[in-house]
Amino acid sequence: MQINYLKGDATQPVGQGNKIIVHVCNDVGGWGKGFVMAISKRWKEPEKNYREWASHGNDFDLGEVQFVQVEPTLWIANLIGQRNIKKSKDGLPPVRYNAIRKGLSKVSVFAREINASVHMPHIGCGLAGGKWDQIEPSITHELTGAGVQTYVYDFE
Repeated sequence: MQINYLKGDATQPVGQGNKIIVHVCNDVGGWGKGFVMAISKRWKEPEKNYREWASHGNDFDLGEVQFVQVEPTLWIANLIGQRNIKKSKDGLPPVRYNAIRKGLSKVSVFAREINASVHMPHIGCGLAGGKWDQIEPSITHELTGAGVQTYVYDFE
């Protein structure tokens, strides 16, 4: 199985049945720039749940995922794959590839449990500063390699 690349809006996933929209969050509780703004425009619960999760600190760590059901057949996966919100002092971007892979593994398990397809923008490549050639292999290994139908959207 291969990644399906589409032009469109990842907040309006294609197809029938259960769907999970995955996006990358930071580990400091910040929500206010990037793809999260598109999510917040459509649903309030993902931001609210993420902020509550961040303020309580329970399992709020790199590689963890919070699944928020926003419609009867749609979940948002808040995946913590970004360390802080700015480059480190030594110039490293906030993206954490291992954390994204760990989180995608959890998304894969949940997607197979509820028989869902997975939808996302080019996660980790915007504000997190990641490179797609570093992220795509994790998607292939954790999702499509496990039989999970996966769609990556390029916003038009």
